[in-house]
Amino acid sequence: MVLLENDAFLTELTRLFQKCRTSGSVVITLKKYDGRTKPVPRKGHPETFEPVDNKCLIRASEGKKKISTVVSALFDLKLSAYSNLLRAHMDGLKKKDKKSKSKKTKATQ
Repeated sequence: MVLLENDAFLTELTRLFQKCRTSGSVVITLKKYDGRTKPVPRKGHPETFEPVDNKCLIRASEGKKKISTVVSALFDLKLSAYSNLLRAHMDGLKKKDKKSKSKKTKATQ
């Protein structure tokens, strides 16, 4: 997985969306990130790590191509650019088929 800067991540994410426009899919995950690079110590060992501020780890993958970035909570401009990018490329979603409730009630009786 490649950890990119915020601007490079947005341009690469745009390329992934354009590549998958006709076929394929892009999987995006968001996770709270506190800056740890090592696992949390067990109960018997003291913890000396203190997170500086809240961050968000954003990952995107398409097939074997994986990219990620870390966005600080103080830097809201990049998060708004990210949300605008998602809105622009979510037009290919399919509507979920809704089944009528009467069919469900008849099947249970």
